[in-house]
Amino acid sequence: YNKFIHIYSLTKLYMRLFIIILLGFSTVFFNNNLEDGFVYLKDIDDSIIVDLKYYSSENFTGQLVEGYHSNTAILTNEAASALSNAQDDFNKLGYSLILYDAYRPQRAVDFFVQWSKNHNDTINKRIYYPNFKKLELFKLGYIAYKSGHSRGSTVDVSLVEISTSKELDMGTIFDYFGAESHTFSDDINEKQKSNRLILYEIMSQNGFKNYAKEWWHFTLEKEPFKKYFDFLVK
Repeated sequence: YNKFIHIYSLTKLYMRLFIIILLGFSTVFFNNNLEDGFVYLKDIDDSIIVDLKYYSSENFTGQLVEGYHSNTAILTNEAASALSNAQDDFNKLGYSLILYDAYRPQRAVDFFVQWSKNHNDTINKRIYYPNFKKLELFKLGYIAYKSGHSRGSTVDVSLVEISTSKELDMGTIFDYFGAESHTFSDDINEKQKSNRLILYEIMSQNGFKNYAKEWWHFTLEKEPFKKYFDFLVK
């Protein structure tokens, strides 16, 4: 009987060890896409609405952008935590963050560069850049060969009113290239200015710095990485 108890105890011990090892392998297997220091936003805060515009044709290129394989938001640990704190503050006012872009692979930035060189492809010009030629978008700072998004601590966001599930009117759509998109533009009405100010102030209070030409664009001031990454969004 004692021998049986001993064998039974050893079997339980081995089973526990096996489960621990299996969990370790599964974590590595399922999260091997992520670089060290990065997290899936949903694991930190699943209340933030994610609508990655580059994982669709609803963007200035009119195409699914290279490097985006799912509607999955990825950020550095620090940026995800700060964004979750901002979400808490917005919730108190009856709003939720909606996220249009987070970490962006370098290959997606390269895709934008190649797109800009194809002068015949102007499928969404009327919607996103009606007043500019494609090549002007670089000179004006709307597109660059490197993006802060590829460092993992930059987000493109807006707000949704929780009670109605409707996005707040910010005066322009996301990724509209023009003076109207400048955060403190005078080319929008007072309500739109007020909505932008709510977004700007709470994001700023939670450690994010706005890019003045894009009301939606915020970078964590104390971002942990200076390098640019290229792993897939999936």
